[in-house]
Amino acid sequence: MTQQQTAIFGGGCFWCLEAVFQDLRGVSAVRSGYMGGHLASPSYEQVCGKSTGHAEVVRIEFDSAVIRYDQLLDVFFAIHDPTTPNRQGNDVGPQYRSVIFALSAEQLASARDKIAQVAAQWSAPIVTQLIATFDEYGQPITGLEACFWPAEDEHHNYFKRNPSQGYCAFVVAPKVMKARSAFAALMAER
Repeated sequence: MTQQQTAIFGGGCFWCLEAVFQDLRGVSAVRSGYMGGHLASPSYEQVCGKSTGHAEVVRIEFDSAVIRYDQLLDVFFAIHDPTTPNRQGNDVGPQYRSVIFALSAEQLASARDKIAQVAAQWSAPIVTQLIATFDEYGQPITGLEACFWPAEDEHHNYFKRNPSQGYCAFVVAPKVMKARSAFAALMAER
């Protein structure tokens, strides 16, 4: 029986995250976008201007009967550095911060547990933000900071459409290969 759920993560450029999560079995859709800021419907240029407060994120639709949320978290923490504030490699700015937007109390608890586990593996402090998008009654928060804004169409499936583009070849492809190797059991058949 299908148990569709959604997860939202930010950890550097959304092209990298999208490419990795699209490869996982049980993932039916991945959409790049922006979240955590104070401006409605931001553009890529506005977010890159570093003044909107948004992070580049991916919204992942997945079947929890096939892949669990904690397994998605394992992949998330393996493909980015959760110890560098507002940066992933040469990508610098608040839009590249490490962040998890928890959509339920269960996701919040699972993410807290995973952050504690990951912290034991790193010598530097974990700076991943954990943001609940619901109130104490479990109801969704409706403020702009909790809204997911889809990225422009040219950012969707970017790596699949542009594998030889410089950034894709030198930054995205190695992350995809690392994930395919480290999480072979979670990969969908291609």
